[in-house]
Amino acid sequence: MNNSIKFLDLQKINAQYAAELKQVASDVIDSGWFLMGEQLNKFESQFADFNGVKHAIGVANGLDALRLILKAYIELGVMQEGDEVIVPANTYIASLLAISDNRLVPVLVEPDVTSFNLDINLIEQHITPKTKAIMIVHLYGQICWNDQLEVLAKKYDLKIIEDNAQAIGAVWNGKKSGNLGDAAGFSFYPGKNLGALGDAGAVTTNDDALAAQIRALGNYGSKQKYVNEFQGLNSRMDEIQAGFLAVKLKYIDAENQYRRQIAARYLSEINNPMIQLPFPVNATVNVAENLEHVWHLFVIRTNDRNRLQKYLADNDIQTLIHYPIPPNKQLAYKEMNHFDFPITNTIHDQVLSLPISPMTTEEEATKIIHALNSYSL
Repeated sequence: MNNSIKFLDLQKINAQYAAELKQVASDVIDSGWFLMGEQLNKFESQFADFNGVKHAIGVANGLDALRLILKAYIELGVMQEGDEVIVPANTYIASLLAISDNRLVPVLVEPDVTSFNLDINLIEQHITPKTKAIMIVHLYGQICWNDQLEVLAKKYDLKIIEDNAQAIGAVWNGKKSGNLGDAAGFSFYPGKNLGALGDAGAVTTNDDALAAQIRALGNYGSKQKYVNEFQGLNSRMDEIQAGFLAVKLKYIDAENQYRRQIAARYLSEINNPMIQLPFPVNATVNVAENLEHVWHLFVIRTNDRNRLQKYLADNDIQTLIHYPIPPNKQLAYKEMNHFDFPITNTIHDQVLSLPISPMTTEEEATKIIHALNSYSL
């Protein structure tokens, strides 16, 4: 019997809902309607309700969600090419790609070393007359937000865009992530907490004009077939993915809560001084009850990351690195290669993601905890 622990077992996750997913596939096939139909309308309505927002727009993927938000702001005259968008230096490269693809300028700001999220205390010193937005990233599933952020945005008339690819269902002061800023981009990549069976994404907003602009831009810049008002994109969510996501949306809160329970065990039972555990911002709240974190990833830090990863692999525990190379060190942004972000560099050199998902059993968690506590040089 194979006792190895996968980092993420998508087959098992989706097998739970196989009958419902297969019924959706059958319904879509029988309908003969594969784009912009009933399934998408249903999912957008349910997703808007879930997040407590007026508008949810299904798009092709998470990167397009962010691209379209910025593109819409440009079309609406809120931004123009050359304007600046503040973004955390340690985010996944998609956050930056959305900015630079619109010929806007990403301004990288260091994260808080304990939360991994954008250090809000550092934002103001990076604001210039060209700054038009702050793109916060709820990294690893933890909300990046506080009153100071809202004060800054109001003071300098800045838009707040949420990169909510990893924190669906997280809650801050009674509001869901995706309903905190002016607009939010979601990814439904299969490995996300709410994952499609392929690529898909969404934008949420309470701004009527922005929502209408994004809908048009994602449909070739067209509000009416063959009438193209804008230079748009082809970025639409397939009917079949919308149907799959509507099925899985019913279970996301319960699955997030299970992730919190596994995270609570990791945080309370892993006690190896060579391993630095994540530090939830709201540490006064019991981990399993802290709705500000949905634990898309459980990310530890250690000085010799590669050695620890090999040790865990030898013990049949698969781990991943999110992410080994920061955006400013990528060839894609060679003009930033000389930038020095010591906190970001440390994080990217030391982080290791442990298995955590709705399919991580208590027995597997016990094995992971025991292996980590037994690790030594």
